[in-house]
Amino acid sequence: MTSQQKLNRTSDGILCNVTTTDADAGNNPEIRNMFCFVIYQVLIRVGWIFKTETVIMPAILDAVADSGFLRGLLPILNRSGQSLTQLFASGRLSRLAIQKWILVCTSLSMAACFAALSLAWVSLEEFYPHMLSALFLFLYGIFSISNGLNQLVAASLQGKLVSPARRGRLMVVSVTIGSIVAVCVAIIFLGPWLESRGNFYKIFGATSLFFMIGAIVPVFFCEPASDAVTEPRRHIVGRRRQLWKRVRDHGNQWRALLYVNQDLMQLCIVAASFSAALIIFPHYQAFARECLAVESSSLLTWVIVQNVATGFVSLVAGPASDRRGTRIVLIWLIFLSSLTPITVLTLSVLSRDVAANLFWIVYVPLGLNPITLKIFTNYALELAPKTSDQARYVSIVGAALALPFLLSPVVGIAVDMVGSLPVFIGGAAAILLGAVAATKLPEPRFRCVASYKQI
Repeated sequence: MTSQQKLNRTSDGILCNVTTTDADAGNNPEIRNMFCFVIYQVLIRVGWIFKTETVIMPAILDAVADSGFLRGLLPILNRSGQSLTQLFASGRLSRLAIQKWILVCTSLSMAACFAALSLAWVSLEEFYPHMLSALFLFLYGIFSISNGLNQLVAASLQGKLVSPARRGRLMVVSVTIGSIVAVCVAIIFLGPWLESRGNFYKIFGATSLFFMIGAIVPVFFCEPASDAVTEPRRHIVGRRRQLWKRVRDHGNQWRALLYVNQDLMQLCIVAASFSAALIIFPHYQAFARECLAVESSSLLTWVIVQNVATGFVSLVAGPASDRRGTRIVLIWLIFLSSLTPITVLTLSVLSRDVAANLFWIVYVPLGLNPITLKIFTNYALELAPKTSDQARYVSIVGAALALPFLLSPVVGIAVDMVGSLPVFIGGAAAILLGAVAATKLPEPRFRCVASYKQI
């Protein structure tokens, strides 16, 4: 297999060197890897629909303990678990010669969390609801840690194995196929299982099963070994000292990197503003249930609407990001995400029956969130000056998304005390500010030669 250097001309007329694999050999590793990525992401997406963060997980927690405070813990466990893992694992991940085995292990860990939750639900649901809610949150936190590392490895592998101009295409194919398959599976299985809380263990079991099957796929990635940096083994005391030194060094590097790279700092500001969309989404289903008397039978409709919307948005966002770059797509996705709380506010002025029948509309713009997070990742990958920096850039942007989640329990308490509508107004304002801030970002796709100060 030979590789050849091609000169690609951007829309600004700049010539850039792009390494491509010889397709005439009939065994293009990039095509094979894209095919594996599609299968993997489809399986993960099918498993994910059974635990949809916006609908299923908060609704199941409410079935055990209906509390805005506990509901507010879900986003902070989700984002903090993901982002802290990414921050501390990015350096070590960039030093690994082969990364696909980490993707296998994290997928199995995610499956194990939901398998344990399924068993716990059978044992504790009837007689120990408070213990079940505590265990639910604990396992959800462990899952978030595994998921954070999983997403970091997947993003790093994508940056390593798939060229920037094909990442949008990969997103379109995987999200579209994944949405169609996930919706079909949800209609067959999820609908009947949501009718009774006694069936919730089946939901967790299905999630675990698809994650476990997905763990097989990364084995077939064609991943070339990169230069690995090995570290000598140390005594336990030495390892502790080295850990604290790493934490300190990481902090210094992140501060220096943000100081030097103003574009990265601007992207972090945009990500922090967009996180408002993720903080408030568990409260939409609670608002519909408590204020509009919507029954649990509507949960399946909302899940389907959100996944269909995600599939349709990917059909536009993927090709647009390949042709026009990720910046303009990111701006529009963030702006349109503000329509979710605005739609809830609009429905709140209508009669209860009309608002309840139309509440599914809320989950149309909510389907933009998964695509927006993928675009954030793709933008961070392109913004990194070299491949070895990609994992660190993705982790820093993930930390910026997670930092505002410290306010999530406060938001949950505010929902309990003053109601949902004032919280939704504040969330819409924060998202719109993020869209405005995103207009100041550059387009890295068309800036092939840029000066970065090395750290």
